[in-house]
Amino acid sequence: MKKMAIADVKPYAAPGHFDVSVLRLQGTDETGIKTFWVGKSLFLPGGGADWGYEDNPNEKVYFVLKGEITVESKDEVFRLKEGDSIYIAPFEGRKIKNETNDVCEMLVMITYKGLE
Repeated sequence: MKKMAIADVKPYAAPGHFDVSVLRLQGTDETGIKTFWVGKSLFLPGGGADWGYEDNPNEKVYFVLKGEITVESKDEVFRLKEGDSIYIAPFEGRKIKNETNDVCEMLVMITYKGLE
């Protein structure tokens, strides 16, 4: 087992994201996990991520801890509220935006590339 205290977690810049603070809570570098990593994203009002991940082979799950976030696929728009989650398949594009005036806190789980 390996505990990660929130005070020891370092923010990082996520490509394509804006007005968001991203923290890697668990992962290979942090705790030795080899198959997936877990992060926490804090989206400011108007913050989000542009279209992306169409070429990304990783599976993703977003779980809203607090607030509300809009996740858009090429075909649908999903408004996730506290307690809601969404699965994003490999190579599935998405756009994310906090369309509210409150911060949205989201738990993010992503597999590492090349897993089968």
